[in-house]
Amino acid sequence: MRTVRITAGEVVMEAALRETATAEAIWAALPFTSTANTWGEEVYFPTPVSASREGDARDVVEAGEIAFWCQGDAIAIGFGRTPVSQGDEIRLAAAVNIWADASSDVRVLAAVRAGDPIRVERAPG
Repeated sequence: MRTVRITAGEVVMEAALRETATAEAIWAALPFTSTANTWGEEVYFPTPVSASREGDARDVVEAGEIAFWCQGDAIAIGFGRTPVSQGDEIRLAAAVNIWADASSDVRVLAAVRAGDPIRVERAPG
C-alpha cells in the first residue's frame, strides 16, 4: 500500500492512497511543499498537480477522506464544519476527488494555521 506523509506546521499525519487517477498524479509529483489555508474546519493548500473531476466527485466528505479540489489544484482536508456545511456534515466548497484516507484522526489539523508550511512526501516503508 502506498502512503503519503503530510506535515502541516507541527502536525504530521499519514494517508493511504486510493486507486484513482488523482492519487497517481499526486504520487508522481511527490515531494512538494506548499502553504496552508483554512476555511472553517478545513485545511487546503495548492499543489503542482492538475486533475480532472472524477465520476464519483462530491462536496460532502467524511472525516479522514483526503480530497483534491480540481478548480484550485489543491489538496483539501475537511475535519469538521465549513461555512457551507448543513448540520454536522463536512461540506467542501465544490465537488472534490477523494484520493486517500488518513490513518489517524484528522481533527489534529485544528492546530494548523493559515500560512503554516506544508510538505507532502512519500512515507518511508
